[in-house]
Amino acid sequence: MKFQITKEAFLDGLQKVQHVVSSRSTLPILSNVLIESKGDQLVLTTTDLDVGVSVTIAAEVSKEGATTLPVRRLVSIIRELPASVIDVDIDGKDVASIRSGPSFFKIIGLPRAEFPPLPSFTEAKEYKINQKALREGLKKTSYAISNDETRYVLNGIFVAFLEGKLTLVATDGRRLAMVENDLEFPASHETDLIMPTKAVQELQRMLSGEGDIQLKLSDNQLSFEHEGSIIVSKLIEGNYPNYKQVIPSDSTETITVSRETLLETVRRVSILSSDKSNSVKFTFEAGAISIMADSPDIGEAKESIPVNYSGKEFSIAFNPDFLMDPLKNLDDEEVYLDLIDEMSPGVIRGSGKFLYVIMPMRIAS
Repeated sequence: MKFQITKEAFLDGLQKVQHVVSSRSTLPILSNVLIESKGDQLVLTTTDLDVGVSVTIAAEVSKEGATTLPVRRLVSIIRELPASVIDVDIDGKDVASIRSGPSFFKIIGLPRAEFPPLPSFTEAKEYKINQKALREGLKKTSYAISNDETRYVLNGIFVAFLEGKLTLVATDGRRLAMVENDLEFPASHETDLIMPTKAVQELQRMLSGEGDIQLKLSDNQLSFEHEGSIIVSKLIEGNYPNYKQVIPSDSTETITVSRETLLETVRRVSILSSDKSNSVKFTFEAGAISIMADSPDIGEAKESIPVNYSGKEFSIAFNPDFLMDPLKNLDDEEVYLDLIDEMSPGVIRGSGKFLYVIMPMRIAS
């Protein structure tokens, strides 16, 4: 196999696929990138057996073929090469010679036959999803994914295709983020699935342009395809909890507040929340929200935000990090706080079909 390629194209392609590769892989082949040269392009593929990523990039191929090379070492080499044009020649023993300007590297690979193939999706359900809507939906929910491996069904995003809507939900048991978007698909394609965190992360890297992305779904795997880039992933098996039970059906008070002001205020006040309690207290009073952190061994911080509120005075405490996560990932100028009382979950709503439920924390007497 022999090809010539620009440094920028090769490095960009390798960086798009290298994140899947685990640094603790027990199989040497899983540390490698599969490089296939066809016509005037290269196809680069990596996998950890759960998630696989493939991208297609332009190259001048003078001899077609395929091999696998250690991806992290290859990225390090390509990044440091001095010239913008790279010549790569791979012999029959999977040894790659890389030349660029005055530099020469020889790197030993493994045969293509050892590389596990990505699954095919010949009889799959297919959906077309707007890239921007999906990107925004993942941004607004993915921070709430649980990393507690003992609750593995929460280690991903719940995706539901139901009644003409695409619903994304993430929860770790202490907060829940949900986004709904209208989506056209046949009634026979109604289903739900749990997409693992690693696939979510790769998908967020892929979603950069406009237009639609194609989702294919089989019994236990999914794939996303767009302009020569492919992500495939196994699904998390199990039953996702009934998230609708967590969402309060009504609220006593709805307070409109500037998203940016609330975010900056919580950020400042939380500097003096202790590692032990890690909470900030909200006191709602006529015309204002008073936000306070009080740590006996550190000190206290207090700040007030003017709001249009005339209900009864009450206090509720939240984890400041959980409170700031949705505020950082929304673009709205204003958000709405739906509250019932001191002990009930609070709800943050933005424009469109975004909803965030956050459990209150006990207020020390």
